[in-house]
Amino acid sequence: MAVAPLLAACGGGGSTSTGTDDLAPIAATRRVAAPDLAGTTLSGGRDSLAAYKGHVVVINIWSSNCGPCRAEAPGLAAVAASTRAQGVRFLGIDTRDYSRTNGAAFAKRFALPYPSLFDPSGRQVLKFPRNSVNPQSVPASVVIDAQGRIAARALHILDEADLRRMLRPFLPA
Repeated sequence: MAVAPLLAACGGGGSTSTGTDDLAPIAATRRVAAPDLAGTTLSGGRDSLAAYKGHVVVINIWSSNCGPCRAEAPGLAAVAASTRAQGVRFLGIDTRDYSRTNGAAFAKRFALPYPSLFDPSGRQVLKFPRNSVNPQSVPASVVIDAQGRIAARALHILDEADLRRMLRPFLPA
């Protein structure tokens, strides 16, 4: 029962499942192009998904006021650091934070070793194709394959083991 509030997600309509059925990769023949994500980062620079062309990229959609986002952040940071040498890149999207300061404090608190686009109004999230993410619910994570296509997704909190399992098919042997 104590976990129920944590799993209630930070937005309506999101899956709160912690099962792994949605962690399986999308068949290559069913993958669609990832959206053109680009914008200002929490640190004030510019970044884009296009900058990671040729890499497997994990997009994590989060908000600093989201309990499940805080719970999954340490695992995301650990996996990001440990898979970098294998060519995996991470890009966050901080949505619903109307102050860049809150998002930057979150990124610092959890030592996120990757940039996050500052997206207070959700415009970047809305670029995803219909039914690929739920723009009303965070957290969500999407794997983009090296060809720039949506290859896997999780519309719920991910622990470190689930994230590693989600990435396994995209890592070099």
